[in-house]
Amino acid sequence: MKRTVDVSIPLGPVHPCWKEPARLKCVTRGELVESAEVELGYMKKGIERIMRGRPWQEVMFLAERVCGICSVIHNMVFIEGMEKISGIAVPDRAAYLRVAVNELDRIQSHLLANFSYCYTIEHETLAMYLLNTRERAMDELERITGARVNKAYMVPGGVRFDLTGEDRQKVLASLDVLGEETARLQGMFEGGPLIATRSREIGILTPDDARRAHAVGPTARASGIAVDLRTEHPTYRRLRFAPVVRHEGDNFARVMVRFQEIQVSLDLVRQCLTQLPDGPIRGGGACGAGEIAHRGEAPRGELSYFIKSDEYGRILDISIQTPSIMNIDVCAHHMLPGVGSLADVTATFISADPCIACTER
Repeated sequence: MKRTVDVSIPLGPVHPCWKEPARLKCVTRGELVESAEVELGYMKKGIERIMRGRPWQEVMFLAERVCGICSVIHNMVFIEGMEKISGIAVPDRAAYLRVAVNELDRIQSHLLANFSYCYTIEHETLAMYLLNTRERAMDELERITGARVNKAYMVPGGVRFDLTGEDRQKVLASLDVLGEETARLQGMFEGGPLIATRSREIGILTPDDARRAHAVGPTARASGIAVDLRTEHPTYRRLRFAPVVRHEGDNFARVMVRFQEIQVSLDLVRQCLTQLPDGPIRGGGACGAGEIAHRGEAPRGELSYFIKSDEYGRILDISIQTPSIMNIDVCAHHMLPGVGSLADVTATFISADPCIACTER
């Protein structure tokens, strides 16, 4: 007689759909996933240990290397923490430029995340379109900061470079093109029959499970949890901004939240550049002794830094909590159990936009 048996199926650590090495161990009954576990530990960098005992000037560069895909927010949270410890004020012009760069970085991160998802479900045409559109966002980041990945744009008291009037007009013109391109690609995703079959009602995360497991970022907001730390940031409070929230809680919703957030980010960059006040881009002050826990909204969710420094600005202790550790755990224990096909396991995992580099640090 035929019978269904429990089988443990490993995926990874080397997998065509993974951007970084991780191992998923799925217990299945036939194709139905009954439970899953994520195994990490393939690329630990020990970056927090390297930071300890070093001056803030070196730690600022190390913080960006926790994650190259969302390097700006690591730079921003660390620098803002040092400013709060040391009582350093930031000029308005620098504060607006910081938000503009942070939102451009969010755009390219979301485009890369959605590229990975479309590639995973084998919609390679849309995936390549998304990757090509991301290059325009990267070009504008380079125009403002002088670099594409690790920018080191923010320093205590301000930013490194000012934005000329000519470059501001070029960035604004590029934002219009980015908005049109991403809206077109969003329409392709939203109306594609293949995407609907592979994405809707798959990997469902209920609001109760999202709260219980402390999901963050687009993963939480796709399940109806309206949490976004940008609403608490003093510069964002001066801008028109509301978090994007959906309620389906499936793979489709998580990708759609990122598409919709791209449009919100484009609007925030426009507001920053059109309202950009005159004045200096740096204030005075020196980093000193203190202890603080500071956080910000990364593209994947809440990013927290605990920092302790001495009177010379050397980092005595530092601890970083990145958003992916919560979302990876949420995915393993709440999104993957019940998935009806092994082909959908990789898509569900990628829909949470896991970043192994920042999780393992």
